[in-house]
Amino acid sequence: MRNGKHVVLCIDDDQDFLDTLRLVLETSGYLMEEAASAETGLKKYKETRPDLVIVDLMMEEIDSGTSFVKELRVLGNTAPVYLLSSTGDQFFMTLDYTELGLDGVFQKPIQPDTLLSTLREKLK
Repeated sequence: MRNGKHVVLCIDDDQDFLDTLRLVLETSGYLMEEAASAETGLKKYKETRPDLVIVDLMMEEIDSGTSFVKELRVLGNTAPVYLLSSTGDQFFMTLDYTELGLDGVFQKPIQPDTLLSTLREKLK
């Protein structure tokens, strides 16, 4: 938390998506940190120690999101981590996302109501 607000780190290489996410989060009382790559996201994570992390599955490399999550585990992360995916639900029906160290998966485009209800539940 910073200034009484939960900090959410969002990592995605689509700036328009990040801008939209910022609008939703900040108008709902959260602070948002952002990064355009997994590498930059790792630096931001170390700097800010966010309360929750949302990371895109496919950025500069196809599995950069899952690689990022593995790095968080090495660092001893305790914040909930959600993966963003545009690959569809079918991909995650065959994969146990908890084995990757994830708390869940959001499908793009993310629905603001779904995002905010998840944040309220996880950041009580």
